[in-house]
Amino acid sequence: MCGRYVSTRSPEDLVSLFRVTDWRPGETLAPNWNVAPTDNVWAILERTRRAADESARAERELRSLRWGLVPSWAKEVKVGARMINARVETVHEKPAFRRAFARHRCLLPADGFYEWQQAEDPVTGRTRKQPYFIHPEDDEVMALAGLYEYWRDPAVKGDDDPGAWLMTCTIITTEATDAAGRVHPRMPLALTEDDYDAWLDPKHQEADELRALLIQPANGHLHARPVSTAVNSVRNNGPHLLDAGTP
Repeated sequence: MCGRYVSTRSPEDLVSLFRVTDWRPGETLAPNWNVAPTDNVWAILERTRRAADESARAERELRSLRWGLVPSWAKEVKVGARMINARVETVHEKPAFRRAFARHRCLLPADGFYEWQQAEDPVTGRTRKQPYFIHPEDDEVMALAGLYEYWRDPAVKGDDDPGAWLMTCTIITTEATDAAGRVHPRMPLALTEDDYDAWLDPKHQEADELRALLIQPANGHLHARPVSTAVNSVRNNGPHLLDAGTP
């Protein structure tokens, strides 16, 4: 599972890092050291304009999406809170994700992610949840593999209303290994820069080929360290959440 992560890169940096050609400068997000489900997050995706002909190339966009995928057929938006992750083992066949896996793939940039272990408090002797920050050893940006979907709010009249459509996303996960596996049995998947084009291309729909692109973040070169228990509350935010904690 990936239920909380860190994303502090500026949109200008992400535009450069991911070779984005379409970004709306008015669409901004503050750096976030405690990204939680239902938060808006940065996503890189490719879309072809409706008016474009079949030969037109898709534009690479940087967009703000809500974390927690809401399938197009869902009756209410709150189902997204339960769909923050999609298991790679079944993502291509589950009704909630298979359409998005075929056509709506994205990248979710992250500095790292959090996972928790049960630990005994050295003072009280009680069991507590100790958060760990898991990140690339070289501190490069992680391109987490994600899916996105459109949801039409039936309560809003008229497709031209800005509130009529909601774009949401989910993170694809797999069995954890290396540093992440010592903390939690699941972890997010990522892509290397060489595979961004193939993953984001909406015309590429061969499931086995797409799944073969997914790898461990930073090719498994991850570092896990205990951090402040302040991250346990979604109300807390800021760089102090990465301060060293007691394992």
